[in-house]
Amino acid sequence: MAFDYSKAGVDVQKVKDMHAQIDEMLRATHSKDVLPIYGHYAGLLKLPGGKQLLAIHTDGVGTKVLVAQRLRKFDTVGIDCVAMNVNDILCVGARPTALVDYLALEREDSALTAELMKGLVKGAKEAGVSIVGGETAIMGDVIKGEPGCTGFDLAATCIGTVETKDGKPITGEAMKAGDVVVGLESSGIHSNALTLARKVLTEEKWQRELLTPTRIYVKPVLEMVAKLEVHGLAHITGGAFSKLSRIADRAKVGITLENMPSPQPLFAEIQRVAKLSEREMYRTFNMGVGMCVVVPEKDADACISIAKRHEIKASRIGKVTKEKGILLRKERLD
Repeated sequence: MAFDYSKAGVDVQKVKDMHAQIDEMLRATHSKDVLPIYGHYAGLLKLPGGKQLLAIHTDGVGTKVLVAQRLRKFDTVGIDCVAMNVNDILCVGARPTALVDYLALEREDSALTAELMKGLVKGAKEAGVSIVGGETAIMGDVIKGEPGCTGFDLAATCIGTVETKDGKPITGEAMKAGDVVVGLESSGIHSNALTLARKVLTEEKWQRELLTPTRIYVKPVLEMVAKLEVHGLAHITGGAFSKLSRIADRAKVGITLENMPSPQPLFAEIQRVAKLSEREMYRTFNMGVGMCVVVPEKDADACISIAKRHEIKASRIGKVTKEKGILLRKERLD
Protein backbone atom coordinates (compact mmCIF):
# COMPACT_ATOMS: atom_id res chain seq x y z
CA MET A 1 0.00 0.00 0.00
CA ALA A 2 1.28 3.49 -0.92
CA PHE A 3 2.49 5.61 2.01
CA ASP A 4 1.80 9.22 1.09
CA TYR A 5 2.28 12.50 2.98
CA SER A 6 -1.21 12.46 4.52
CA LYS A 7 -0.70 8.92 5.85
CA ALA A 8 2.60 10.14 7.35
CA GLY A 9 0.60 12.70 9.30
CA VAL A 10 0.53 15.85 7.14
CA ASP A 11 -2.59 16.66 5.11
CA VAL A 12 -1.46 19.48 2.79
CA GLN A 13 -5.00 20.64 1.98
CA LYS A 14 -5.93 20.85 5.65
CA VAL A 15 -2.76 22.84 6.30
CA LYS A 16 -3.70 25.26 3.49
CA ASP A 17 -7.19 25.68 4.93
CA MET A 18 -5.71 26.31 8.36
CA HIS A 19 -3.33 28.93 6.94
CA ALA A 20 -6.25 30.70 5.24
CA GLN A 21 -8.15 30.83 8.53
CA ILE A 22 -5.10 32.16 10.39
CA ASP A 23 -4.44 34.82 7.72
CA GLU A 24 -8.02 36.07 7.90
CA MET A 25 -7.85 36.45 11.67
CA LEU A 26 -4.46 38.15 11.69
CA ARG A 27 -5.49 40.80 9.18
CA ALA A 28 -7.44 42.46 11.99
CA THR A 29 -4.07 43.49 13.50
CA HIS A 30 -2.68 45.15 10.38
CA SER A 31 -1.95 48.86 10.21
CA LYS A 32 -1.89 50.95 7.03
CA ASP A 33 1.85 50.24 6.75
CA VAL A 34 1.34 46.51 6.11
CA LEU A 35 1.26 45.51 2.44
CA PRO A 36 -1.65 43.16 1.63
CA ILE A 37 0.28 40.32 -0.02
CA TYR A 38 -1.39 37.59 2.00
CA GLY A 39 -0.17 34.02 1.61
CA HIS A 40 3.23 34.98 0.14
CA TYR A 41 6.63 33.86 1.37
CA ALA A 42 7.23 36.87 3.63
CA GLY A 43 5.33 39.70 5.22
CA LEU A 44 6.01 43.26 4.07
CA LEU A 45 5.58 46.62 5.75
CA LYS A 46 6.62 50.17 5.00
CA LEU A 47 9.43 51.63 7.07
CA PRO A 48 9.01 55.16 8.45
CA GLY A 49 9.04 57.58 5.54
CA GLY A 50 7.44 55.00 3.27
CA LYS A 51 10.38 54.79 0.88
CA GLN A 52 11.66 51.35 1.85
CA LEU A 53 9.98 48.03 2.52
CA LEU A 54 10.89 45.65 5.34
CA ALA A 55 10.38 41.91 4.78
CA ILE A 56 9.99 39.53 7.72
CA HIS A 57 9.63 35.77 7.98
CA THR A 58 9.76 33.00 10.61
CA ASP A 59 10.58 29.35 9.94
CA GLY A 60 12.15 26.29 11.52
CA VAL A 61 13.83 23.03 10.61
CA GLY A 62 10.79 20.78 11.04
CA THR A 63 11.17 17.12 11.90
CA LYS A 64 14.69 17.12 10.48
CA VAL A 65 15.68 17.68 14.12
CA LEU A 66 14.58 14.09 14.83
CA VAL A 67 16.96 12.74 12.17
CA ALA A 68 19.77 14.80 13.71
CA GLN A 69 18.95 13.38 17.14
CA ARG A 70 18.79 9.83 15.83
CA LEU A 71 22.22 10.14 14.20
CA ARG A 72 23.69 12.36 16.96
CA LYS A 73 24.80 14.88 14.31
CA PHE A 74 23.89 18.48 15.06
CA ASP A 75 26.35 20.74 13.21
CA THR A 76 24.34 21.16 9.99
CA VAL A 77 20.72 21.80 11.03
CA GLY A 78 21.58 25.40 11.90
CA ILE A 79 22.38 25.89 8.21
CA ASP A 80 18.90 24.59 7.41
CA CYS A 81 17.36 27.04 9.85
CA VAL A 82 19.08 29.99 8.21
CA ALA A 83 18.33 28.72 4.70
CA MET A 84 14.61 28.20 5.27
CA ASN A 85 14.31 31.82 6.37
CA VAL A 86 16.59 33.67 3.97
CA ASN A 87 15.35 31.75 0.92
CA ASP A 88 11.78 32.79 1.71
CA ILE A 89 12.79 36.41 2.26
CA LEU A 90 14.36 36.38 -1.21
CA CYS A 91 11.03 35.52 -2.80
CA VAL A 92 9.73 39.08 -2.41
CA GLY A 93 12.94 40.57 -3.80
CA ALA A 94 14.43 41.36 -0.39
CA ARG A 95 17.99 41.11 0.84
CA PRO A 96 18.07 39.26 4.18
CA THR A 97 20.01 41.29 6.72
CA ALA A 98 19.45 40.03 10.27
CA LEU A 99 18.17 37.01 12.14
CA VAL A 100 17.25 35.96 15.67
CA ASP A 101 17.03 32.30 16.66
CA TYR A 102 14.79 30.37 19.04
CA LEU A 103 16.14 27.17 20.58
CA ALA A 104 13.89 25.03 22.78
CA LEU A 105 15.67 22.28 24.72
CA GLU A 106 14.48 19.30 26.73
CA ARG A 107 17.25 20.02 29.23
CA GLU A 108 20.51 21.95 29.49
CA ASP A 109 23.04 20.55 27.01
CA SER A 110 25.98 22.82 26.25
CA ALA A 111 27.68 20.37 23.87
CA LEU A 112 24.59 20.02 21.68
CA THR A 113 23.98 23.76 21.76
CA ALA A 114 27.54 24.46 20.61
CA GLU A 115 27.10 22.14 17.62
CA LEU A 116 23.83 23.80 16.65
CA MET A 117 25.46 27.22 16.83
CA LYS A 118 28.20 26.07 14.44
CA GLY A 119 25.58 25.51 11.75
CA LEU A 120 23.78 28.77 12.46
CA VAL A 121 27.04 30.73 12.18
CA LYS A 122 28.09 28.96 8.98
CA GLY A 123 24.69 29.52 7.36
CA ALA A 124 24.57 33.15 8.43
CA LYS A 125 27.99 33.86 6.95
CA GLU A 126 27.01 32.27 3.65
CA ALA A 127 23.75 34.23 3.53
CA GLY A 128 25.37 37.50 4.61
CA VAL A 129 23.07 37.97 7.62
CA SER A 130 23.90 38.99 11.18
CA ILE A 131 22.54 36.92 14.07
CA VAL A 132 21.70 39.73 16.46
CA GLY A 133 20.06 37.82 19.31
CA GLY A 134 17.86 34.91 20.22
CA GLU A 135 16.14 32.92 22.93
CA THR A 136 16.99 29.62 24.61
CA ALA A 137 14.19 27.91 26.51
CA ILE A 138 14.42 24.79 28.67
CA MET A 139 11.06 23.04 28.20
CA GLY A 140 11.36 19.47 29.42
CA ASP A 141 7.62 19.08 29.82
CA VAL A 142 7.06 19.95 26.15
CA ILE A 143 10.16 18.95 24.17
CA LYS A 144 10.98 15.24 24.00
CA GLY A 145 13.89 13.82 22.03
CA GLU A 146 14.83 10.53 20.46
CA PRO A 147 15.79 7.86 23.06
CA GLY A 148 19.06 8.73 24.76
CA CYS A 149 19.30 12.18 23.18
CA THR A 150 18.40 15.66 24.33
CA GLY A 151 15.33 16.81 22.47
CA PHE A 152 15.32 20.22 20.81
CA ASP A 153 13.54 22.42 18.29
CA LEU A 154 15.20 25.19 16.32
CA ALA A 155 13.55 28.13 14.57
CA ALA A 156 14.40 31.70 13.62
CA THR A 157 12.98 35.01 12.47
CA CYS A 158 14.65 36.90 9.64
CA ILE A 159 14.27 40.45 8.37
CA GLY A 160 15.40 42.01 5.12
CA THR A 161 14.88 45.04 2.92
CA VAL A 162 13.47 45.09 -0.60
CA GLU A 163 16.27 46.06 -2.99
CA THR A 164 14.68 45.80 -6.43
CA LYS A 165 15.44 48.42 -9.08
CA ASP A 166 12.11 50.19 -8.57
CA GLY A 167 11.85 49.54 -4.86
CA LYS A 168 8.72 47.43 -5.31
CA PRO A 169 8.44 43.84 -4.08
CA ILE A 170 8.48 40.87 -6.43
CA THR A 171 5.12 39.19 -5.92
CA GLY A 172 4.44 37.35 -9.18
CA GLU A 173 1.98 39.96 -10.46
CA ALA A 174 4.33 40.82 -13.34
CA MET A 175 4.34 37.26 -14.69
CA LYS A 176 3.12 36.89 -18.28
CA ALA A 177 2.34 34.03 -20.62
CA GLY A 178 5.57 33.03 -22.34
CA ASP A 179 7.81 33.79 -19.37
CA VAL A 180 10.37 31.09 -18.61
CA VAL A 181 10.61 29.23 -15.31
CA VAL A 182 14.26 28.58 -14.44
CA GLY A 183 14.88 25.94 -11.80
CA LEU A 184 17.89 26.20 -9.48
CA GLU A 185 19.24 22.85 -8.28
CA SER A 186 18.57 21.78 -4.71
CA SER A 187 21.18 20.12 -2.50
CA GLY A 188 18.78 17.27 -1.74
CA ILE A 189 15.59 17.02 0.28
CA HIS A 190 16.23 20.31 2.15
CA SER A 191 14.00 20.71 5.25
CA ASN A 192 10.59 19.68 3.99
CA ALA A 193 8.57 16.46 3.88
CA LEU A 194 10.87 14.88 6.46
CA THR A 195 7.78 13.58 8.28
CA LEU A 196 7.31 11.19 5.37
CA ALA A 197 10.93 10.67 4.28
CA ARG A 198 12.36 9.75 7.69
CA LYS A 199 9.62 7.14 8.17
CA VAL A 200 10.25 5.32 4.90
CA LEU A 201 14.05 5.65 4.70
CA THR A 202 15.25 3.63 7.66
CA GLU A 203 18.75 2.67 6.46
CA GLU A 204 21.50 4.80 8.00
CA LYS A 205 22.93 5.60 4.54
CA TRP A 206 19.71 7.37 3.54
CA GLN A 207 19.15 8.88 6.98
CA ARG A 208 22.54 10.56 6.74
CA GLU A 209 21.66 11.92 3.30
CA LEU A 210 18.53 13.47 4.79
CA LEU A 211 20.83 15.69 6.86
CA THR A 212 22.42 17.32 3.80
CA PRO A 213 21.90 21.05 4.53
CA THR A 214 19.38 23.13 2.61
CA ARG A 215 21.01 25.16 -0.15
CA ILE A 216 21.19 28.92 0.43
CA TYR A 217 20.32 30.91 -2.71
CA VAL A 218 20.98 34.46 -1.49
CA LYS A 219 23.99 35.41 -3.63
CA PRO A 220 22.78 34.17 -7.05
CA VAL A 221 19.19 35.34 -6.61
CA LEU A 222 20.18 38.84 -5.46
CA GLU A 223 22.42 39.12 -8.53
CA MET A 224 19.52 38.01 -10.74
CA VAL A 225 17.22 40.60 -9.15
CA ALA A 226 19.84 43.33 -9.65
CA LYS A 227 20.67 42.51 -13.27
CA LEU A 228 17.60 40.89 -14.80
CA GLU A 229 13.85 41.42 -15.12
CA VAL A 230 12.64 38.95 -12.49
CA HIS A 231 8.85 38.50 -12.49
CA GLY A 232 8.50 35.84 -9.81
CA LEU A 233 10.43 33.81 -7.24
CA ALA A 234 9.34 30.63 -5.49
CA HIS A 235 11.17 28.69 -2.80
CA ILE A 236 10.14 25.03 -3.23
CA THR A 237 9.31 23.90 0.30
CA GLY A 238 6.22 22.30 1.88
CA GLY A 239 3.68 21.47 -0.82
CA ALA A 240 6.54 21.45 -3.34
CA PHE A 241 5.56 22.65 -6.83
CA SER A 242 1.92 23.20 -5.95
CA LYS A 243 3.36 26.22 -4.12
CA LEU A 244 3.94 27.93 -7.47
CA SER A 245 0.30 28.97 -7.23
CA ARG A 246 1.46 31.52 -4.61
CA ILE A 247 2.97 33.61 -7.39
CA ALA A 248 0.96 32.49 -10.45
CA ASP A 249 -2.43 33.30 -8.93
CA ARG A 250 -1.39 36.92 -8.40
CA ALA A 251 -1.03 37.39 -12.16
CA LYS A 252 -4.02 35.15 -13.01
CA VAL A 253 -1.75 32.87 -15.03
CA GLY A 254 -0.65 29.26 -14.85
CA ILE A 255 2.64 27.37 -14.99
CA THR A 256 3.42 24.19 -16.89
CA LEU A 257 6.49 22.23 -15.82
CA GLU A 258 7.61 20.33 -18.89
CA ASN A 259 11.34 19.81 -18.62
CA MET A 260 12.20 18.84 -15.05
CA PRO A 261 15.78 17.67 -14.39
CA SER A 262 16.54 14.20 -13.06
CA PRO A 263 16.26 14.36 -9.25
CA GLN A 264 18.88 13.01 -6.86
CA PRO A 265 18.78 9.22 -6.15
CA LEU A 266 17.30 9.91 -2.71
CA PHE A 267 13.96 10.82 -4.28
CA ALA A 268 13.83 7.67 -6.39
CA GLU A 269 14.42 5.63 -3.25
CA ILE A 270 11.60 7.41 -1.41
CA GLN A 271 9.25 6.82 -4.34
CA ARG A 272 10.21 3.14 -4.55
CA VAL A 273 9.81 2.41 -0.85
CA ALA A 274 6.69 4.51 -0.30
CA LYS A 275 5.11 3.51 -3.65
CA LEU A 276 4.23 7.12 -4.48
CA SER A 277 2.88 8.37 -7.78
CA GLU A 278 4.83 10.93 -9.78
CA ARG A 279 2.17 13.53 -8.98
CA GLU A 280 2.47 12.87 -5.24
CA MET A 281 6.27 13.16 -5.43
CA TYR A 282 6.09 16.59 -7.12
CA ARG A 283 3.45 17.79 -4.65
CA THR A 284 5.58 16.72 -1.68
CA PHE A 285 9.31 16.98 -2.50
CA ASN A 286 11.49 19.50 -4.34
CA MET A 287 12.65 16.75 -6.75
CA GLY A 288 16.03 18.38 -7.29
CA VAL A 289 14.85 21.99 -7.73
CA GLY A 290 14.96 24.23 -4.66
CA MET A 291 14.17 27.64 -6.15
CA CYS A 292 12.23 28.77 -9.23
CA VAL A 293 12.98 32.06 -10.95
CA VAL A 294 10.47 33.41 -13.48
CA VAL A 295 11.95 35.70 -16.12
CA PRO A 296 11.11 36.86 -19.65
CA GLU A 297 12.51 34.68 -22.45
CA LYS A 298 15.20 37.31 -23.14
CA ASP A 299 16.68 36.84 -19.65
CA ALA A 300 16.47 33.05 -19.31
CA ASP A 301 19.99 32.26 -20.53
CA ALA A 302 21.50 35.04 -18.40
CA CYS A 303 19.64 33.68 -15.36
CA ILE A 304 21.17 30.24 -15.94
CA SER A 305 24.62 31.77 -16.41
CA ILE A 306 24.42 33.67 -13.12
CA ALA A 307 23.52 30.47 -11.30
CA LYS A 308 26.43 28.69 -12.96
CA ARG A 309 28.86 31.39 -11.79
CA HIS A 310 27.69 30.63 -8.26
CA GLU A 311 28.27 26.91 -8.85
CA ILE A 312 24.57 26.06 -8.96
CA LYS A 313 23.12 24.04 -11.81
CA ALA A 314 20.09 25.65 -13.42
CA SER A 315 17.84 24.92 -16.39
CA ARG A 316 14.60 25.89 -18.08
CA ILE A 317 11.97 23.72 -16.42
CA GLY A 318 8.73 25.27 -17.62
CA LYS A 319 6.72 28.20 -18.93
CA VAL A 320 4.03 30.59 -17.80
CA THR A 321 0.71 29.98 -19.56
CA LYS A 322 -2.55 31.89 -20.00
CA GLU A 323 -4.54 29.01 -18.49
CA LYS A 324 -4.54 29.02 -14.69
CA GLY A 325 -3.21 26.04 -12.77
CA ILE A 326 0.11 24.40 -11.94
CA LEU A 327 0.72 21.46 -14.25
CA LEU A 328 3.41 18.79 -14.40
CA ARG A 329 3.18 18.31 -18.15
CA LYS A 330 -0.63 17.72 -18.33
CA GLU A 331 -1.34 16.72 -14.72
CA ARG A 332 -2.47 19.31 -12.21
CA LEU A 333 -0.43 19.73 -9.03
CA ASP A 334 -2.41 22.50 -7.36
